[in-house]
Amino acid sequence: MLRAGDTAVFNQQAKNQIREIHMVTVEFKTKLKNGKEMEAYRWDPGTIFIKKGQKVKLYITGINGDEHPFYIEGTKINGTVKKGQETVVPLQFEKAGTYRLICELHSDMKHNGPMIADIVVN
Repeated sequence: MLRAGDTAVFNQQAKNQIREIHMVTVEFKTKLKNGKEMEAYRWDPGTIFIKKGQKVKLYITGINGDEHPFYIEGTKINGTVKKGQETVVPLQFEKAGTYRLICELHSDMKHNGPMIADIVVN
């Protein structure tokens, strides 16, 4: 609880400390009036923000879907997130921009996607 004069401080980081970001795989499902089922897979959160040069460990936990093979556009980073497991992805970007984390299985609506998260580097 804060008192008068107190300052709330969030996400303090010492220099050279590796920042941790946690993400999960999520599935949304619905049944239409005609009985047809629809589903979509997503990364949550769908957007993360990183500072240029910042060292980050991205922890991705598989909640929904058996597996999600992925890659990060514009990099050589790839891997697979499996249900019930945590995948750790080390990140450090030297160039500002938006890098997309893309699930190869859920690339478009036909395949219950697109399952894409934005990694915004500034």
